Amino acid sequence: MFRDMRRKKQALSAEECAAVLSRGTSGVLALDGDDGYPYAVPLSYVYDGSCLYFHCARSGHKLDAIRRNPKASFCVVDQDRVVPAEYTSYFRSVIAFGTIRILEDAEEKRAAVEKLAVKYAPDDSAANRRRAIEQGWAPLCMLEMRIAHLSGKEAAELAGGGR
Repeated sequence: MFRDMRRKKQALSAEECAAVLSRGTSGVLALDGDDGYPYAVPLSYVYDGSCLYFHCARSGHKLDAIRRNPKASFCVVDQDRVVPAEYTSYFRSVIAFGTIRILEDAEEKRAAVEKLAVKYAPDDSAANRRRAIEQGWAPLCMLEMRIAHLSGKEAAELAGGGR
């Protein structure tokens, strides 16, 4: 169903892919957009080991695309260091493939936004997080992407150096 990577020596292990997703702070969500055009949008996210969670408004291009086709991919670039002397870059990235659903259940939605809040404000108190979540609750929409496949790759220079 998913293609094999051509340069297998540069593939990241499942553990390395999970680490990239865990430490990343943003990525690009790619969806089936309007009129056959891909729709790719940068988003903050949280990864819980099996799913990715995103927040968004309750209407718009993203939700229209998801309702039309819930299949998506999400790319996180962990490193992209340009090396001019070598005409290349030392990169590391992961692409997650899966399906997205809109969280309608209030408990699921609250659990997902709490994970997001802890990731982006880890030192904040639980009380402050609850207050912030309550203030933004009415217009909040949470999305869950269940991962079906992960693919990670790094530059050959990184793959050969230290692994």
